[in-house]
Amino acid sequence: MPKFVTIGYGDQAGYDGTPVAVRNAAHAHDAKLRQGGVLMGVAGHPVQVRNPDATGVAATDGPFMMSSLPVAGFAIIEADDLAEAIDMVSRTPCAVAHGVVEVWPLEQVP
Repeated sequence: MPKFVTIGYGDQAGYDGTPVAVRNAAHAHDAKLRQGGVLMGVAGHPVQVRNPDATGVAATDGPFMMSSLPVAGFAIIEADDLAEAIDMVSRTPCAVAHGVVEVWPLEQVP
């Protein structure tokens, strides 16, 4: 079954501005996804890793990418196709609380 990487973006203001019933339904949906085997987690603090020409590892504190909303979490989901993956994430907290969820097809490397 195809796998997809999802990245949820959202901030506290958007979350707080969403009706409690909508937030609760979104959290219940996340719980159902996790019970179904979705690997899901909240974003921690990132570290950038570089090793140019394999000459030495450099680790820099902080994100490489920037967006208007902070990264809130990640998930690895399995779905029959992109349409099903979109449907699965469309009811998650980031999607309903004025954030956004990116869905990236995870191409398998032989």
